[in-house]
Amino acid sequence: MNGLVERKLSHLDLCAEQDVEFSRSTLLDEVHLLHDALPELSLDEIDCSVDLFGRRLQAPVLISGMTGGAARAAEINRGLALVAQKFGLGMGVGSQRAMLEHPELEDSYRLRDVAPDILLLANLGAVQARDLAPAAVAELVERIGADALCIHLNPAQELVQEEGDRDFRGCSAALERLCEELPVPLVVKETGCGMSPALLGRLKDMGVRYVDVAGAGGTSWTGVESLRGSSAQRLLGSELWNWGIPTAASVVYAHRSGFHTIASGGIRGALDAVRAFALGADTVSLALPFLRAFTSAGERGVMELAQTLTEGIRALLLLSGARRPAELQDQPRVLGPGLRAWTEGIDV
Repeated sequence: MNGLVERKLSHLDLCAEQDVEFSRSTLLDEVHLLHDALPELSLDEIDCSVDLFGRRLQAPVLISGMTGGAARAAEINRGLALVAQKFGLGMGVGSQRAMLEHPELEDSYRLRDVAPDILLLANLGAVQARDLAPAAVAELVERIGADALCIHLNPAQELVQEEGDRDFRGCSAALERLCEELPVPLVVKETGCGMSPALLGRLKDMGVRYVDVAGAGGTSWTGVESLRGSSAQRLLGSELWNWGIPTAASVVYAHRSGFHTIASGGIRGALDAVRAFALGADTVSLALPFLRAFTSAGERGVMELAQTLTEGIRALLLLSGARRPAELQDQPRVLGPGLRAWTEGIDV
């Protein structure tokens, strides 16, 4: 087994079985929507559908890109894709670096035969994108029939990873080139440390219009890497375990900056989702809950989670007096002091 595949499988095992989450809050728990005891609505009127990248989602939910590049990864991806197809959700694949370096692993990323209609997101690290011509990046997207490309930013994880990258120069220029030349939409995605107003301003100047904030409070990838590294890397990972900008604050920053905003990083259920919508997210994305549902009960577990999540979102919309997720932005809410401290007086 090559080192890259071994690392991917180790990540899956650690996320499925170990405590890999932040010990601090996403701050979504500080978003309180007001209950409407007399909604002039029928549940049948609630419309959770959203159009994104030329696809219609039946609910504003994405299954985050998690894996690829191994037989077990293929099994997970295909199981998740079948459920995404059934429920009209979007889905991403994990980093295609393994496919880039080992073309024989491509089948673990190919899902169109089981999910022809889903919104499918390709995935590549910013460092790998920097080292490729835009046409080569576009080919990775085309080979799996994806509708858009996520470029993930993960410098904190790389610094803790024993074999990780240490030089991130030139990635901004690569993003700017991709915005100009990529034939599909580009999503810039963090991986658990969130996005600052300054970063979002730079991304906007580059031409980026879609972000997945992946804020602090969910899975800590510095934590994951610390569980598998040397003693020195474990110590660094412990120091950086809770590093980052909370998800709720990242969503506020991105929405204020005018981005189409995907909220991820500690979204654990319908209540977290509607709180993110109230702050300005257009869609939400989840990884760990879907991975653990698949690990514990296979496709049936993922279907149960998808049903609970989508039904919960519809119920909470009705109880908040909103027909669509976007209407939650205009509904009254109470924000806690921690979130206000992160967002008030911050220039975007």
